[in-house]
Amino acid sequence: MALVRQRRQLPHLTLPLDHFALRPPPAPPVTAPPPTDAPRLSDYERLSLLGQGNGGTVYKARHRHTSHPYALKLFTAEDPSAAREAEILILSAGIPHIVRLHAVIPSPAAEQPAALALELLPGGSLASLLRRLGRAMPERPIAAVARQALLGLDALHALRVVHRDLKPANILVGAAGEVKIADFGAGKVLRRRLDPCASYVGTAAYMSPERFHPDAYCGDYDPYAADVWSLGVAVLELYLGHFPLLPAGQRPDWSALMCAICFGDAPEAPAAASQEFRDFVARCLEKKAGQRASVAELLLHPFIAGRDADEAQRSLAALVAEAADLGDQ
Repeated sequence: MALVRQRRQLPHLTLPLDHFALRPPPAPPVTAPPPTDAPRLSDYERLSLLGQGNGGTVYKARHRHTSHPYALKLFTAEDPSAAREAEILILSAGIPHIVRLHAVIPSPAAEQPAALALELLPGGSLASLLRRLGRAMPERPIAAVARQALLGLDALHALRVVHRDLKPANILVGAAGEVKIADFGAGKVLRRRLDPCASYVGTAAYMSPERFHPDAYCGDYDPYAADVWSLGVAVLELYLGHFPLLPAGQRPDWSALMCAICFGDAPEAPAAASQEFRDFVARCLEKKAGQRASVAELLLHPFIAGRDADEAQRSLAALVAEAADLGDQ
C-alpha cells in the first residue's frame, strides 16, 4: 500500500494504461550453464517490432536456418521476469489456449534467459485487433474470446498458476479464431495452497479491487478470482471499443483508476447488450472476490455454453481476416 499512497499524492498525473505495468519480485536464479548446442540470439533475424511485453520487447522474427516465423521476446539484462515466464510456459506446455514456447535462449553473461522464442499468431493481440478494426466487437466473437480464455485460465489454475496481468494486449488470436493467453512476466506459481499473491505487479488498470487496494479489501483475496476480474474488464473493453472503467478518450491517472476500481460502482455492460452478456460481465466484475464467479461457473454461463462454439470462433476468424485486409490497404 505504500506505493498506492505514494501515487495518490501525485496530482494531475496522466499516463498511458501500461505505464502501471510493474514488475514482480525476483525469480529464483537459473544457475545451470547453457549447453554448447543451446539456441542463440544470432539464430534469429528480427523482422519488425510487435510490441512491449511485461519486462521485454517482442519482435516478429525468422529463424535463419529454418525460415520459421516466431515471436521473439527479448529481456533486459538480469530481468527477473524472464526466468519466471520461462518456468510458467514450460509448466503449461501443451495447453491449447496458452501461447507455445519453442526455445529459451540463454544469456552468455547473465543467469536469466536473454530471450524466448514463442509461437507467432498472425492475428496479433486483441488490443491490436481492435485498433486495426477501428470499432468495437459484437457479442458472438467476444463469446469465442471469453470461452477460450476461460479454458486457458482453467488449465493454468489447475497447475496453481495465476496470470495477474490479463488484458487485451496479452490475449492473442490466430487466423482460425483460436485464442491464446500470453505474457507471463507477472505470473506466479503458487507453491502452497495459501501462498500469498497480493503483491502489486501487473497493469493497474486491469487489477481487481482487492489487488489495487488490499487494505480496503482486507481478508477478501483470492488470486484466481483476480484473474476473473481482469478477464471481465477485457471482454467489456472488446464490446465498448475502449477501456471500460473510464469515459472514452479519458487517459487514466492514478486517482481516477483508484476511484473507478475501488470506490465506484462495479462496471456494467450497456443496456443495449444482451441479458446473457450483461450478466456474464456482472459475474466477472463482482467487487467482492468471494462473491465473484469462478472460472468453472463462467464456462457454464449461458453467454458461453448457450451458443455454438464453432460458429463463434468462425466469427472471430472473420474479424481477424477483415483486420488483415485493412492492414494491406
